[in-house]
Amino acid sequence: MKRISCAALLLAGCALSAHAAPPLPAMGARGDAVTVSGISSGGYMAVQFQVAFSGLVKGAGVLAAGPYDCAEGSTWRALNNCMAPKSWAPPPTPDSIKPRMESRARLDLIDPPAGLADDKVWVLTGGADHTVERPVVDALVAFYRQWMPAASIRLVPLPDAGHAMISVSDTRPNACDTSEPPFINRCGDFDAPGELLGHLLGPLKPKSTGRPESLVAFDQRPFIAGRPVDISMAEQGFAYIPAACRSGGCQVHVAFHGCRQGEDQVGRRFVEGAGYNAWAESNRLVVLYPQTVARSGAAAGSLRWVYNPKGCWDWWGYASLDYATRNGPQMAAVRKMVARLAEARGRPN
Repeated sequence: MKRISCAALLLAGCALSAHAAPPLPAMGARGDAVTVSGISSGGYMAVQFQVAFSGLVKGAGVLAAGPYDCAEGSTWRALNNCMAPKSWAPPPTPDSIKPRMESRARLDLIDPPAGLADDKVWVLTGGADHTVERPVVDALVAFYRQWMPAASIRLVPLPDAGHAMISVSDTRPNACDTSEPPFINRCGDFDAPGELLGHLLGPLKPKSTGRPESLVAFDQRPFIAGRPVDISMAEQGFAYIPAACRSGGCQVHVAFHGCRQGEDQVGRRFVEGAGYNAWAESNRLVVLYPQTVARSGAAAGSLRWVYNPKGCWDWWGYASLDYATRNGPQMAAVRKMVARLAEARGRPN
């Protein structure tokens, strides 16, 4: 076998690093007023991130998803109870979830559930969504009502909407009632990001135009223990950082894409077309777009078997048994990204 010199290995390493995205910048963002949102698996991720870090997160926008830890680590439950429930496989009730949350809080695996009491929640369900059906979303609303006042929760049924992000910003949207890639639909003038951000943050200034130079790619690897692919995360994520936020003091919103919406499958369609950036530009808001990748079992150079062929966020345990707690590797990675944005500007990565 031909021997490879150390110099050649060093050169190869330099070539690889030359193509890496730049570090996520420290922005001096507000670390005490974080909001989250997501569609489908991203909706489930938004819910579990809000619950696990309830002391940090002040609100969640959830499109087409169900209650916290709905799947209980079971793919079978995820596909049935949590997507297309039956009489013999119903969504979980608030009373069945509460003891698990309280137990995890006592073990310091999640923040105390009392931290949800002052949150706001915005929930959307589509009448043509047959992927995550209405009873699952109703179970999510019932879950939230156990922890916060009903006035803090807004349920929005959109009769003609399929399983998708509802946006007026994408240049090639699908019809309202479809449930097909890239899962970004146009339903008249309904603007889901504007609606949910308005509920979570209060009255917004009129949206502006998203500026391409404000959308930056960043290296996700420093936030992940081990190789990103081993937890089905991408090496590169995105953040929308308005010029007005470069002096610090902006709030942070985390937008979780859905299955088959990561950069590896739809390019930048979600980060550019979901609709958050135009609102962020005029409302001093940094939007973090963490990214997953599809993974079908084995991967080159990896000893782990991870089955996530649609690039979903981990809401049923494919990457870790701790997926719904602060110790979940995806959860911990996104938390570190938020902390990085809150660090004082100019601090080395």
